[in-house]
Amino acid sequence: MARTRRRQVRIPIAETSLYGPVRDFLVSQGFTVRAEVSACDIVATRGDELVIVELKRNFSTELLFQATERQRITDSVYVALPVPPGGFDRSRWRRMKRLLRRLELGLLLVSVGLCPRVEVVLHPGPYERRKPKKFRLTLLEEVAGRSGDFNVGGSTRRKLVTAYRENAIHIACCLERFGPLSPKRLRAMGTGPKTLSILRNNFYGWFQRISRGVYDLTQRGREEINQYPELVSHYRDLLERMVITPAANTSAHRGPC
Repeated sequence: MARTRRRQVRIPIAETSLYGPVRDFLVSQGFTVRAEVSACDIVATRGDELVIVELKRNFSTELLFQATERQRITDSVYVALPVPPGGFDRSRWRRMKRLLRRLELGLLLVSVGLCPRVEVVLHPGPYERRKPKKFRLTLLEEVAGRSGDFNVGGSTRRKLVTAYRENAIHIACCLERFGPLSPKRLRAMGTGPKTLSILRNNFYGWFQRISRGVYDLTQRGREEINQYPELVSHYRDLLERMVITPAANTSAHRGPC
């Protein structure tokens, strides 16, 4: 007879179940603790120190509203959250801590059960705003590398036109219009300093080397660039307006020496 597995039902953790472990932790640090004081979940004092802790079952905007409101009373404001049964998603966990740091809020993680435990993840304190030059330069280069606005803000699950992709499309349009070309000739058409690396790396499978220093467009490239009609039309029109004679199709005329 087959055994039927009983489905385990997870009982939601009540905010009140967080109070005991947090209270005991603060008392062990020498604080006098009182609950529900003027709408604050926990108020703790130690000499002139005043600490406020807000208890919540989940990380939410409502929690942040409450916690930042308490910062009008004291700089020492913590939010206390239960440790999820499966732990936090790594990406969400990083973003959550970053946001709390920026808001200058502390974070307590509470493990409830037979052996309750409180872990101080963040202490409240002044946030030093840093703007890494590398990221700033990367954004500026990306914007400068796009000839127009070919994406729709808020888009998900669709191929975006990045500066790199646009550069590859520009190269592909040149090869489509004029046939096999060298990187030097392509750069002369305005495809930029990354032309050779784009051709060599061939990230999209659009290009092929047909002889030393000469590249052509693959069938895949001819088909896939048409997924970006607005951008392809832009470069096709641009190339039509250019007066170019590809080196591969010209024969130099030399006079007598």
